[in-house]
Amino acid sequence: MKIVCIGGGPAGLYLSILLKKADPRHEITVLERNAPDQTFGWGVVFSDETLGNLLEADPATHEEIVRAFAHWDAIDIHFQGEVIRSEGHGFSGIARKQLLRILQKRAASLGVELRFDIEVDDLAQFAGYDLVVGADGIRSKVRAAHEDVFRPSLDVRKCRYIWCGTHKRFDAFTFLFEQNEHGLFQVHAYRFDAETSTFIVECDERSWRSAGLDRMTPEEGAKYLEKVFAKHLDGHPLLLNNSTWINFVTVRNERWRHGNVVLVGDAAHTAHFSIGSGTKLAIEDAILLAAAIGRHPGDVEKALEAYEEERRPMVLRTQKAAQDSLDWFENTKRHVQHDPARFAFGLLTRSKRIGWENLQLRDGALVRKLGEAFAREAGVTTQPAPPPMFTPFRLRDMELVNRVVVSPMCTYSAEDGTPNDFHLVHYGARAMGGAGLVITEMTDVSADGRISPGCAGMYAPEHVAAWKRIVDFVHERSPAKICLQLAHAGRKGATRRMWEGIDEPLAEGAWPLVSASAIPYLPHSQVPKAMDRADMDRVRDDFVRATVMAERAGFDMIEVHFAHGYLLSSFLSPLTNRRTDAYGGSLQNRMRYPLEVFRAMRAAWSVDKPMSVRISATDWVEGGFEAEDAVELSRELRAAGCDIVHVSTGQTTPDAKPIFGRMWQTRFSDQVRNEAGIPTIAVGNISSADQVNTILAAGRADLCALARPHLDDPHWTLHAAAAQGWDAQFWPDPYKAARPRKA
Repeated sequence: MKIVCIGGGPAGLYLSILLKKADPRHEITVLERNAPDQTFGWGVVFSDETLGNLLEADPATHEEIVRAFAHWDAIDIHFQGEVIRSEGHGFSGIARKQLLRILQKRAASLGVELRFDIEVDDLAQFAGYDLVVGADGIRSKVRAAHEDVFRPSLDVRKCRYIWCGTHKRFDAFTFLFEQNEHGLFQVHAYRFDAETSTFIVECDERSWRSAGLDRMTPEEGAKYLEKVFAKHLDGHPLLLNNSTWINFVTVRNERWRHGNVVLVGDAAHTAHFSIGSGTKLAIEDAILLAAAIGRHPGDVEKALEAYEEERRPMVLRTQKAAQDSLDWFENTKRHVQHDPARFAFGLLTRSKRIGWENLQLRDGALVRKLGEAFAREAGVTTQPAPPPMFTPFRLRDMELVNRVVVSPMCTYSAEDGTPNDFHLVHYGARAMGGAGLVITEMTDVSADGRISPGCAGMYAPEHVAAWKRIVDFVHERSPAKICLQLAHAGRKGATRRMWEGIDEPLAEGAWPLVSASAIPYLPHSQVPKAMDRADMDRVRDDFVRATVMAERAGFDMIEVHFAHGYLLSSFLSPLTNRRTDAYGGSLQNRMRYPLEVFRAMRAAWSVDKPMSVRISATDWVEGGFEAEDAVELSRELRAAGCDIVHVSTGQTTPDAKPIFGRMWQTRFSDQVRNEAGIPTIAVGNISSADQVNTILAAGRADLCALARPHLDDPHWTLHAAAAQGWDAQFWPDPYKAARPRKA
């Protein structure tokens, strides 16, 4: 095969090595726009896993690289005058120039033609080649030449960073955080040879401009940074090469291949430097692409198809982790209120690759310290400290025995709004299953406020008696608290039960609907009436009446549903609120009616009992309700007497395009909690005790709500306690014979 690699970075060089090694008959040329030693950055990082891949792919290269490595297994986090060290993290650093020299030497020894200072502007010259590899980085000309096929997206991030070096030797992967009158500055530092360390400085745009760094030369900027980080540099100056202050760019492509052309490395995808993944991705691209070509000799298109099919899921996982890490560092100011232990744990677990259990394996002593600090904050001083999920939590006069919440889940099993034996068993089982708080399904404040004919209600005398039966059972048989979620379905009402066609309008028996504006949920849904002031008064009074009924039924807490496109949510979102009166337009106007309802309910509810509000923190639609709006709404709710915000997202319109994943909504809980200064409940694909402990210990939420896991296993919390050896968890007396014991 005749092959050209456009770009002589790690991706292009390593691919040429593997292909030439696999078949010396290949004619391979690497074209690089820069000189052999000209490169951006100082050092690169490899995990132990990546080193293993290098060893398997080409032992000779692996040996040369390992010989030049600086290795460490600790992470140091300097914050508020303290240093938190975490052991058990295997990393190695190497000078980027040294890595390129090793790869260049190895490629040349195998017969690869290396040509430098070559700028490729026209791909037509490679018409006779069997394979054209675009390994030419973020500003890839190969990608640009086939932009209509690759369909790239380039997301320019909001923080600035500069890649420096220093002769200060760091003996761990080091994170530094310093605040001054200009803002917050943070550093990612690690040693990569016997005498030099990488020193990446990052800050938000406001801090950068406030410090005047936008008006300084790189040399002047380095002097400023030397003063900011003087106590960490021990008199060593910062070194510059080709780096200036830039914004990180996240590169994605819908396709990586076109005919005999393929993208690898940064040309195809980028992942933020905070997880040290750029060079890793590039080299692993090369390994899998070379393997695919080896499996399909003579059929380049099939090889490229197989490569992308196998490689893309791996890259997406890494990019997702990198994006989570990037989000954390872009929003560090949100976390500086935390004590050093919690701040450090949040940093270590930011990408979701490390959690509570994994960190226990790496550094059990640190996790014990974190657990004790978390417990002390909750007033628990007993030893050993409970896992975070089994630490009590107080809202007004209500104390929860643990942080596990049974999420509200519609069951569509009521009769004319009245809960029955199904609900008694359903909620009773989950309370006896150990959860600290059980939240009922969405319970509607009027018959015409229901989603479906099977929805529960709190608007008739018989509803009070039926709910009181359930509440009394929960209180008599468990230490769990029970919360009633109150709502009005708005334009999403008069639909079929979930298993009959979710969101589909009733074929017969529908009732009239109201909403903020006369916009149907689906094109074929019933058109709701835009509420007038009389409608608003009536619905507000329905919520107040249901609140008084909830008090009579003995509920410990009530939650008001501001989320998922139901009535109060429809006022909040500009996608569903097109009003031109005092209740539409600005965010302040759109919040007006939901806050009016909340205040009226708060006045009718016991001052000693807490209230929660469930919100959709984003509509997942451009131009809709966004996370910043959720923060502002939560501040208003806190001022109105709300005790905790239950942070969900989406379902406002059928046009939503959510980004799913593990704990996928937790980042919004994190933002609301730490920017609005109010406790939060996190929800959304939280499925394990490890995830619950991680979310809580990192300060991303105060409680964690689980839905499907509780449908699958009513005793989820009991099993989680047993798995962690937490014997203090309540077990119902009749079930104690089955309670696992420590060996």
